[in-house]
Amino acid sequence: MKLHIVLVEPEIPQNTGNIARTCAITGAKLHLVHPLGFKINEKTLKRAGLDYWDKLEIEEHDSLNDFLNKYKPEENDLFFSTTKGKTKYTDINYSKMDEVFVLYGKETKGLPEWLLEKYLDTRTIRIPMLPTLRSLNLSNSVAIITYEILRQHNFEDLQEISTYFDEK
Repeated sequence: MKLHIVLVEPEIPQNTGNIARTCAITGAKLHLVHPLGFKINEKTLKRAGLDYWDKLEIEEHDSLNDFLNKYKPEENDLFFSTTKGKTKYTDINYSKMDEVFVLYGKETKGLPEWLLEKYLDTRTIRIPMLPTLRSLNLSNSVAIITYEILRQHNFEDLQEISTYFDEK
């Protein structure tokens, strides 16, 4: 199974760095959709991703339309993470999917309304939360949904027992 994390116009370098680290450690491919709210070489972005940048598969896209033209929602298992989603992220059966794309919007606005309106009933997913607060941090949301998808695939290719301290 191949997991793709797609950040549409991310604004906060620390979030993107944390998400890059999550992608590197889980084997997920990171897609960055421009414009970005920072430069890729920013110190805060690199610091948040630590020394995982060379272990990360990353693809950049000039725009959301470019991404959607390359990875068409009608031909791929694309899901749009949003607080407006109709389906809980845990209610999707990802276990039968060979390739899963999850799109996340910019921290201040989320995904574009036209995109959500088009796929609201079929491809939007949400993380349950109290109705009185706006949303979770983007990097936390990515981690939550990423690990649910990996759990449904029995954590394929991931090490279940740490050998880190055994190697020291």
